Amino acid sequence: MTKKIALVTGGSKGIGRAIATRLANDGALVAVHYGSDEEAAKDTVAAIEANGGQAFAVQATLGVDGDAATLVDRLSAELRERTGEVALDILVNNAATGAGSITTATPEDFDRVFAVNVKAPFFLVQRLLPVLRDGGRIVNISSGDTRIALPFELAYSMTKGALDVFTRTLAQELGQRGITVNAVAPGPTPTERTAHMFADERMRAGTAGASALRRVADPADIADVVAFLASADSRWVTGQVVDATGGTFLGPAGV
Repeated sequence: MTKKIALVTGGSKGIGRAIATRLANDGALVAVHYGSDEEAAKDTVAAIEANGGQAFAVQATLGVDGDAATLVDRLSAELRERTGEVALDILVNNAATGAGSITTATPEDFDRVFAVNVKAPFFLVQRLLPVLRDGGRIVNISSGDTRIALPFELAYSMTKGALDVFTRTLAQELGQRGITVNAVAPGPTPTERTAHMFADERMRAGTAGASALRRVADPADIADVVAFLASADSRWVTGQVVDATGGTFLGPAGV
């Protein structure tokens, strides 16, 4: 990915950080987007640079009016300063938030989760299409929740279902430019956001037991799949949702 330029939304922590790190390790200049945790973004950039990669942080709050415009304006300014032009090769829509169940979610929760998880990626792509190079890559981070019924994450799961439709339809529309659009659907993965759940040994053992591979995911497992879809090796793959759950809930264990 030498000379490629990538933007990873929500790239300062968890799966996003693993993706940003992997793309930078492969040679890309990575824009690490963050919403509020500047220190985490700086730490991610510093870690990438310490390993010989290139990265910079860009801040924009998603889920608010004008979020896509703000992010693209700030990204464009950074790219002009660093490269002398505004162009992008890889977009990873990773940033997301959660919401409650049918009994606990409020209208405000519902509006916010759709604003961050669906509306922001939609209009970010719209804004970036003029500068996304032909032959580029868009990778959306979906979720295994779209095929696994988890009532406590209903609103969140609905947003990821919308992202899957977005992926397939956009792939059809952008194919004539050689741009591929795919989604990656992770299963339960320990990150800063989910650390409290995996601190419970029963939860961790249950998650591992539900996987056909009998272990809990690592963010790098997801990042490696994204790196493939962002690379030239995936040139004939588009409009797909790649299940990266380690075979979670494929069937009864031990049968």
